[in-house]
Amino acid sequence: MDLNTLSLKELKDLQDKVAIAIFDFERRKKAETLVELKALAQSKGFSLEELLDNGKANKKKTPVAAKYADPANPDNTWSGRGRKPKWLAAALENGASIENFAL
Repeated sequence: MDLNTLSLKELKDLQDKVAIAIFDFERRKKAETLVELKALAQSKGFSLEELLDNGKANKKKTPVAAKYADPANPDNTWSGRGRKPKWLAAALENGASIENFAL
């Protein structure tokens, strides 16, 4: 096929067909590889999902219990992790002790 003899429309049509062919080829190869990997995992006594999960998907972060609370507003709490909340930082700057806010 001599690409120099094709019009712009024909070249763009060819480009679209090539893009579709590449997409279909990759999709087909991925599906074939997935089947092979599932069979290999099963032959070793595992499911592919088991091997890929790595125990992380089922673990959810649980909130940490509050260690400090604002006496003026008990809804303001802090676990002691991360940046100090503004209410606590302001109180500490004014000379309060962090033990005054411990639960």
